[in-house]
Amino acid sequence: METYLSATYFIDCDHPDIKAFAASACKKADSDIQKAVALNLAVRDGIRYNPYGIEAADESMKASTTLNRGDGYCVAKAVLLAACARNQKIPARLGFADVKNHLNTRKLKALMESDLFIYHGYTEMYLDGKWLKATPAFNLELCRNFNVKPLEFDGLSDSIFHPYDENGNRHMEYVREHGTFADLPWQRILDEMIAAYPKYYKDLKRQKNSFSDEA
Repeated sequence: METYLSATYFIDCDHPDIKAFAASACKKADSDIQKAVALNLAVRDGIRYNPYGIEAADESMKASTTLNRGDGYCVAKAVLLAACARNQKIPARLGFADVKNHLNTRKLKALMESDLFIYHGYTEMYLDGKWLKATPAFNLELCRNFNVKPLEFDGLSDSIFHPYDENGNRHMEYVREHGTFADLPWQRILDEMIAAYPKYYKDLKRQKNSFSDEA
């Protein structure tokens, strides 16, 4: 488990800002399960989901960078949650899967030219003798704009995206699992995303849209 408790370049759990953020989120928690629940909520709602904020530079994907920026897409937020968990001595790792998102916006879908999101990121935390999935990507405001229930994590069972929205329409489905990792394989993910979404990555600097407003 030492591997899943250690600081890395991306999961910089020893960064003072990560330490302060995690400590603040966990100040009322008395157990690892309570800490994990509190951390997931803090990352979910304290950091806005932003699929337009992806940058190629390694620095942009560090947990501390996402925290200080205040937004990030699913992988960036998963990295941040893993860093916060490790800071609180909870083993954590990253998981990835290709997902089909049926609630994409027109603008983002036009840029991606697909409704398949490759390498969707989530966090796994080791609690009470088992690995549990937590998905802190969509913040509460965005869920309301999309008319989907915010995804809760209770520290007792996996928390992955709902397959349907609140009206019963298809929301998200997992298509392919990529497994789990002790650190972020950013170059591998970036290379595959550039190949999958060439229009999006043609000029990253112009991706300044508000995904929440579009939703």
